[in-house]
Amino acid sequence: MPVRIAATFPLKKRPGLSLFCAYLLALVILSAPNVLGQTAAHSPGWVVLPVEEYRTLHAKAYPIERDPEPPPVEATLTRVDYDLRIDGELASGRASLTVDVLKDGWVRVPVPAGLLVREARLDGKLVSLVPGASGKAGGQLSALLSHSGRAVLLLDIAIPVAAATGEESITLPSTASGVTRASVQLPRQGVDVRLTGGLLSEKSETASESKWIAYGRGNEALTFAWRRKTEDHRATQPLRMRGSLTQLLGLGEDSTSINAEVNLEVTQGAARVAKIQIPDKVTINQVLGAMVADWEVKANELSVTFLEPVEQNARFVVTGETHSPREGQIDIPLLRLLNTERETGGVAVEVLGAHRPRRNGFESPVSIARGVPVSNR
Repeated sequence: MPVRIAATFPLKKRPGLSLFCAYLLALVILSAPNVLGQTAAHSPGWVVLPVEEYRTLHAKAYPIERDPEPPPVEATLTRVDYDLRIDGELASGRASLTVDVLKDGWVRVPVPAGLLVREARLDGKLVSLVPGASGKAGGQLSALLSHSGRAVLLLDIAIPVAAATGEESITLPSTASGVTRASVQLPRQGVDVRLTGGLLSEKSETASESKWIAYGRGNEALTFAWRRKTEDHRATQPLRMRGSLTQLLGLGEDSTSINAEVNLEVTQGAARVAKIQIPDKVTINQVLGAMVADWEVKANELSVTFLEPVEQNARFVVTGETHSPREGQIDIPLLRLLNTERETGGVAVEVLGAHRPRRNGFESPVSIARGVPVSNR
């Protein structure tokens, strides 16, 4: 039984088996890197990324369509039109608010503050007005609109008429609209109107009423103030005025320059024209003054026309010249005011040429009125 005999041998008595095991183990160790390398080269592998980086890469690979940005404002108040009629202590009528809604869904449109609203309508239907949002003016009402686009909100309103010192007025509140137009009817004629915060574009009167149309600035309150027109009889009264005429004359070798300042004081009536007497051979060059509209010289008379009738004071300056003889007697040209009750003023003569004064007169005598001062250069 050779097999049994071989199996009973102890291991230490078989030296060839240990050598074989050692050789096999070395072969496995040497071939392991090549096998692992081939396995790594052909394996699909795994990549570990943080969640945030994965989401970023996924968003770039599969971008999501963004929703359009919302409008900067929900609604705008484009135009406000007032149509009012004054009756006693109230001005009642209609206010038309043109609104452009930019947002889909419900939006809040504020009604101008200070209006007494009796009812509100949109497309012929009644609209409820709600108080303003929290944090805003508590007394301001707002209308709620649900559809985008343009809408016209009609308000039946009333505004109290304020009265003080013989003057009555109404004030329309300021709004954020681009255009504010107001039409006001007053069942009275013969009144003077004064507008604050806008421009009065039209004013008309009939036998029974007065009508005004004005445009406001939007960010300012629009105020209509009126009072009964007072009749002024000054224009129909006879003209009475006083005048002052101060003249400065410069005597040259060939010409004499004339500068005259005229001051008029109207004591009765209204002056439309001032007239000044001009000596012969005097040429008027210019007439300057804030109230001067035109001037004309005709038949030795200067006529100065004013922009509007002067009821108190007027001032203007007249400049001119005349030829002076080189020798002999020199006459001083003097201007005179016409149609005045009293004329005051003075005359100053300045010798600019070769004329030399001496104790007994001039080398070229000068004929002037008594009391006229004379200087020489």
